[in-house]
Amino acid sequence: MTTGVPPSPAPKKRSRARTFLPLGLAAWLVLEIWLLTVVADAAGGLTVLALLVGGAVLGTVVVKRAGRRAFRNLTSTFQQAQEAARTGGVPAAPERTGAEDRNGFLMLGGLLLILPGLVSDAAGLLLLIPPVRSLLGRRAEKAVERRMSAASPGSLQDAFQQARIHRPDGKVVQGEVVREDAPRGPYRPDDSRPPLTP
Repeated sequence: MTTGVPPSPAPKKRSRARTFLPLGLAAWLVLEIWLLTVVADAAGGLTVLALLVGGAVLGTVVVKRAGRRAFRNLTSTFQQAQEAARTGGVPAAPERTGAEDRNGFLMLGGLLLILPGLVSDAAGLLLLIPPVRSLLGRRAEKAVERRMSAASPGSLQDAFQQARIHRPDGKVVQGEVVREDAPRGPYRPDDSRPPLTP
């Protein structure tokens, strides 16, 4: 006799990130609190407060500056694209100042400085050093490329690969694809097409 209830699937194995992320966050919080108490015992509570406030102020300045730089790069890219579209030419290669500076890592450094804690402040200060940002940026790019090449077909890899295709002349041809072997609708080819309905 069958009940019609399908058997329950085997439980999925948790990924390592989902397992270790909460443990890592808990260890980081314990380390931050312990370090704050050690420094407060050695240098005094006002010194720790001054360090935390100074880090938050510096982080706010860094995030604001990185945001302005990112907005400036974005607007210049749009202006170059509009100018190329108006003149009919190929847009120039985008300015790489934001990418070479690793603007995202600069903003991450500012956010780490804003977070209260001495370990996060030290990590944020490290990210303010340009060679450190460049090294981390290169490693992040390699990691993304490695994951994209290992992704299965039909996943986001195809979309990223299509987005990365570069035409040599940069021209776009607009048109409509008409298939002769496609089944016809209730209208004849010489009739106008029916309106689209949701």
